[in-house]
This record gives sequence, C-alpha cells and structure tokens, in this order.
Amino acid sequence: MAHSEARQDGRASAISTAQPEDFFQLLKPRVMSLVVFTAATGLIVAQTHGGGALHPLAAAIAILCIACGAGAAGALNMALEGETDALMRRTRGRPVAAGRVRGHDAMAFGVILSVFSVMLLGMTANWLAAGLLAMTVVYYAGFYTLLLKRRTPQNIVIGGAAGAFPPVIGWAAATGTAPWQAWLLFLIIFLWTPPHSWALALYSAGDYAKAGIPMMPVARGARSTRLQILVYSLLFVPVAIAPGIVGPGGAIYLAVAVLGGLAFLLLALRLFRSRAGDEPDKAEAVGREAALYDVRAQAKPARDLFAFSILYLMALFAALLVEALPGVGG
Repeated sequence: MAHSEARQDGRASAISTAQPEDFFQLLKPRVMSLVVFTAATGLIVAQTHGGGALHPLAAAIAILCIACGAGAAGALNMALEGETDALMRRTRGRPVAAGRVRGHDAMAFGVILSVFSVMLLGMTANWLAAGLLAMTVVYYAGFYTLLLKRRTPQNIVIGGAAGAFPPVIGWAAATGTAPWQAWLLFLIIFLWTPPHSWALALYSAGDYAKAGIPMMPVARGARSTRLQILVYSLLFVPVAIAPGIVGPGGAIYLAVAVLGGLAFLLLALRLFRSRAGDEPDKAEAVGREAALYDVRAQAKPARDLFAFSILYLMALFAALLVEALPGVGG
C-alpha cells in the first residue's frame, strides 16, 4: 500500500513539475528548425521549378504540419529513449531523461501530434505528402530508434533517411508529386548525415559507450570512423554540387556548393589526419552548448567539421531559396 502511494506521489510530482517549455523541448526544436527550413525550401523551389501553385495559407499550414510531424518524432524518440538519454551528458537534461515529463505522457503527446499533423497535411495539401510525413515519423521513431540504433554501427547511415525526407515532403505538398529533383535534395541530406553525426560521435564516444549504443567510434574505433567520414565526404560534396549543374540550383547555388564543398573536404581531410577520438573526452561539460562544442584540443578537428557541416547544409538550401525568389532565379 505504501509502495502504491509512493508511486502515485511520484507520478503526481512528474505531472506537476512539467512546464509548457518541457513539452516544447520534447519537439527537439533545433532539429525541427532544420526540418522546417529544408521542407520550406523544397516547397518553394517546387513552385518555381515543378509547376506547383499552392495558396500561401495552405503552404504555411503544410510547413506547420511538417514541423509538428518532426516534433512528434522527436517526442516519441525521447519517450522511448528516456533511460538511455539519462546516461549521456549531452542528453541527460532532456525532459523525459531528467524526469520533468513522464515517458507515457511524452508518448501520448507524440502520437497525438503525429496523427494531427498527418491528417491536417492530407486534408489541406495532398495525401502523398501526408503519407511521406507519416512514413518519416514511423521510420524515425520505430525503425531507427527501436531497431537500428542499438543493433548496428550503420544506424545513423540507414536512419539518416528520416532527416532527409522533409524537402521531398515539401515538394510533394506543393505539387502532389515527388520528382527526381526532390530526391536529389533528399540525397544531399542523406549523404551529409554520416560525416556530420560521426564527427559529433568522435568526441562523444564515451557517452555512447556508456549508454550501450554502437556508434561508429565505439564499434569500429576512431581511426576507422575518421576514414569513413572522409569517404562519405568525398561522396557527399559532388552530390551537393549536382543541383547547380542539373537543377534545380543555378549560378548562386553552384558557387556556394563548390566553395563550401572545398572547405568541407579540407576539414574532412584535416580530421582524417588528426587523432580526434583516439582518447575519449572525459571532461564534464556545463550546459548543452558546452556538450556540443567545448572539447579538448585533440578533438577540435571533429568539432570544426561538425559545426561547419551545419553551416554548409544551411547555405546550400538558402542558396536554393534565394534563387527561387522572383527576379533572381534564371
């Protein structure tokens, strides 16, 4: 009886301490912002190059739905990974891991938001876009989180498809189709994900090992990871340049892609020749920013590639957006 009362008190405490900000954090707002940006790019570029004509209000609702779908996937991921997140300094402050939101509440929040976003997107845009959004949520929360993450060091390669779908969904929302140009944008993000994520993993390997997650540095070692980052970078950069040659990018995009790509490759080569990850970073970070960017000198090449990769991807999609503006694109 006493145990039951204590358990009920714990549940009541978990509910009473949850704030609106905690539920917002369940949405992984940083990831969501990138999703929104790439999806909006796909939607706008589609209307310029793909013959789509979506009403501005319908376009805004479509982007909102994609954002909510991405947030729902993040909430489901945190609900399923609460205990694992609590073991890692980079993620232990998340709402479920820190005990501010119960796992069941996060799960219910994610499911409701998923259904809402998919159904609204289908009714306001089209069911192809809604189906792609539903598949993305299931792929990330189910296939990646439950099946891949703990079973293979290729988890981020295969699971990276979930983060690559937003521009395709945006394109489909605008035109009702998903042509090769949309899948080229998908391929850019898909090939970008391994060097981006493994660069972070090189200086967070201790966290992943503690949590039992076979990220590449844990399963194959730092040297192999640095080599694979270089290989993926060599694959990624030509694909990133391709839209400037075959479309939908133009001269501005091509310049950004080439110059940024050269810098990306130089950073990847510098990382390959470094000793980043050979000695796991054991320093305790203070705050979320420190966990991402404050590293020992040996790991700085990994940190630099990780940071630049975000800038480069944003610059690529920003160039596409600029060229899609009236009077700019050819």
